[in-house]
Amino acid sequence: MEQKPQLPLSRLAIMSLILLVLIGVAQLLPGAVASVDYNQFISQVNEGKLSSVRAFPNGSYMTLTGLSAQDNKETKTVMLTETYRTLVESNKELAAKVTLSEPAGSQSIVSQLAPFLSMLLTLGLLVFFVGFLMRNNNQGPKSAANFGKSKARLVNPEQNDVTFAQVAGAEEEKFELMEVVDFLKNPAKYQKLGAKIPKGLLMVGYPGTGKTLLARAVAGEAGVPFYIISGSDFVEMFVGVGASRVRDLFDQAKRNAPCIVFLDEIDAVGRQRGTGFGGGHDEREQTLNQLLVEMDGFEENQGIVVMAATNRADVLDPALLRPGRFDRQIHIDLPDSKGREEILKIHTRNKPLGDDVNLKIIAKTTTGFSGAELQNLANEAALLAAREAKPYISMAHFEEARTKVQLGPEKKSRVQTDESKHLTAYHEAGHAIVARSLPTIDPVTEISIIPRGRAGGYTMHIPLEDTSYTSRTSLLDDLATLFGGRCAEKLILNDISTGAKSDIDRASKIARAMVKEYGMSDVIGNLSFGDAEEVFLGRDMGRQQPYSEAMGDLIDQEVKKLVDSAYHKAEEILKREGEKLHLVAQSLLAKETLQAYEFEALFTTGKLPEPLTEVEARKANEKVLEDYSRRKRQALGNLRQAAGTA
Repeated sequence: MEQKPQLPLSRLAIMSLILLVLIGVAQLLPGAVASVDYNQFISQVNEGKLSSVRAFPNGSYMTLTGLSAQDNKETKTVMLTETYRTLVESNKELAAKVTLSEPAGSQSIVSQLAPFLSMLLTLGLLVFFVGFLMRNNNQGPKSAANFGKSKARLVNPEQNDVTFAQVAGAEEEKFELMEVVDFLKNPAKYQKLGAKIPKGLLMVGYPGTGKTLLARAVAGEAGVPFYIISGSDFVEMFVGVGASRVRDLFDQAKRNAPCIVFLDEIDAVGRQRGTGFGGGHDEREQTLNQLLVEMDGFEENQGIVVMAATNRADVLDPALLRPGRFDRQIHIDLPDSKGREEILKIHTRNKPLGDDVNLKIIAKTTTGFSGAELQNLANEAALLAAREAKPYISMAHFEEARTKVQLGPEKKSRVQTDESKHLTAYHEAGHAIVARSLPTIDPVTEISIIPRGRAGGYTMHIPLEDTSYTSRTSLLDDLATLFGGRCAEKLILNDISTGAKSDIDRASKIARAMVKEYGMSDVIGNLSFGDAEEVFLGRDMGRQQPYSEAMGDLIDQEVKKLVDSAYHKAEEILKREGEKLHLVAQSLLAKETLQAYEFEALFTTGKLPEPLTEVEARKANEKVLEDYSRRKRQALGNLRQAAGTA
């Protein structure tokens, strides 16, 4: 690579070095002689030690050299200020004893040129410094010349090895995107029918569901260039820079068409305009305006497919979502059980797994996990196996990794008093007893009083099936289960603690959603007062509540009624099952952790089973989950039958 800009700087450096050497020589001339004060010099002259002196002016200094007449010593060099020299010349006595001479020579010339050399050196260093700054500013993405250039990263087809084979758990989404791949490969097939491929595809979904991965897979399948840029890369503190980068991005894409332009986190630049923040000259709004024009303006972008990803489509500007810009929205949901199993196969194919690892069971017990969370789960299991110096990853490692991902690592070193353990044991036992007594609650798979994360203990429930909705009965049972810990504290200890804070927060949120969003209040009826979406400050800051104060009071009353009813239900269950509550709590104090089969044995037979091996315990837990699933289906069927009979 040529380095022409560095050539002049090298010459400047050489010139500066030469000047530095010259000024150093000039400065060293007076510094090489010994300094004597005036009294010492007078004494030496009077004693006859200096019979001849030659003076070389050098600024305010004069160099005197003399030869002693008595001992014939070598020439001695001394320094006097210009003032001393004047005194010597004015003293006739001294002047008669010492001969002063000022021979012309190169040293005097150099000494006289020293100020000029110093000035030239300063100028040379200044030029060198300015040139160095200019060179740095002219290199890299932050240069003045490239400030308005796009920061998009181009991924060529040969660099992109991601295909749909690396994407699992999103079969419907891949089917939608295959149309784009087919169009990029064979556009004539669509053009002869007058069909046009969507100009923009907006992928909406939870974080970690694979939006960016899908976009790369589309480019990899089609074998076309792939431009990737984040929405935040457009916005700068200077107005107009973002719009310039948008223009440059599409100019590059037109030169490489057909291609894909992927805008990650587009909500950073595509939020709704006119929200009252920043005014009309806001840099973000200018950038959005230019993006709208480039996607569907006076000129068509043939062969350019714009793909974007966001977690919040509700805050995007309506002009960005209209047909002709983002024609199609692809909602990427969390994977179901089958999808999670396929994702786990991808993330464990390069990991040594033990014979006891069953990915199907792991997939069933990780309901609600996204693709990124499943990847993290597999990695955590591998780390746990490596920590124990195991040659393979066992099922126990996956189970511990799942609990660690959901709740945090164990904190066995945390100091707990006997009173704290006693309270935690009854609190968690209360949750478990209430959950086991209600037919719609997911099975209890583990109870522990060992602190994890910020929790002092936990009762873990694992959904056995993927559902897209939740019934009113299930939500009411969830509320009762959440209050099981607080009720147990009140009944057994005749006191309450702050440990129920998270339970109360979750219960309040569920009850308020039931009344305001789901229409599950008999008094208010099928009305929605819309807090389902997250608040967007620019749009919602000045919005009034969509109901009157009287309706607000009624909503509060209904929420409190649901919460109180759930608390009383939990209280009735614990009073009825008081013996089991004590049994589970005492077992927790003795063992600290109870697995599913141990809790089921305590609840049904009243005693702990014999200790089992790891493999036997896993099989016993699986049998408990199967039996619970059968009982749950039967209980729900009885509820539906009773409702139909009524």
